[in-house]
Amino acid sequence: MKVTIVGAGNMGRGIGSRVVAGGNEVELVDRNPEDSRNLAEELGPLATVSQSVGGEVVVLALPYDEVRKAIAEHRDGLAGRIVVDIVNPVDWSTMETVTTPAGTSAAEETAQLVPEGTKVVKAFNTTFAKTLVAGEAAGQKLEVLIAGDDDAAKATVAALAEAGGMRAVDVGPLRRARMLEQVGLFHIAIQEKLGSGFASAISLRW
Repeated sequence: MKVTIVGAGNMGRGIGSRVVAGGNEVELVDRNPEDSRNLAEELGPLATVSQSVGGEVVVLALPYDEVRKAIAEHRDGLAGRIVVDIVNPVDWSTMETVTTPAGTSAAEETAQLVPEGTKVVKAFNTTFAKTLVAGEAAGQKLEVLIAGDDDAAKATVAALAEAGGMRAVDVGPLRRARMLEQVGLFHIAIQEKLGSGFASAISLRW
């Protein structure tokens, strides 16, 4: 499977590392072609550089305030694909709240912006880039919490995560992204207290 990652920053590196670890192709799209080329070289022969989206799955590995612009830029190419929203819309000035309006989430906003028929899945917002590159945290598998309204789309993202050595957990419909984004905020906010250097992970056991 080919996965397009829009954004060649830290999370693009982390998710790209897991995708190629699972034997899948990565197509990197970034406004700075040099960043894409450097990351492609780092990820190896399964990684390529492009200016447009062509993967069955498209990961928007971007900050919250860049997602709307990226969707507008690649709108035609996103049609009919699976779009993965990884955003944590954190109010960085307080580290206490998310910046989305009450009753919605960044992922639900993304679902309103993409072309009709495009399936949006929330995933990877509770996993840090450093742990994704390593493929583990404290010797344990990473858990990818996944929310979405299309079961087949969630299964595709889950298969990618598990191929990359992670454990996928389906947490329900896309509206649960509101909860996941709160979990993401919490995980970020406690890093200074933990002193983990963003090397911790959220884990569920049952």
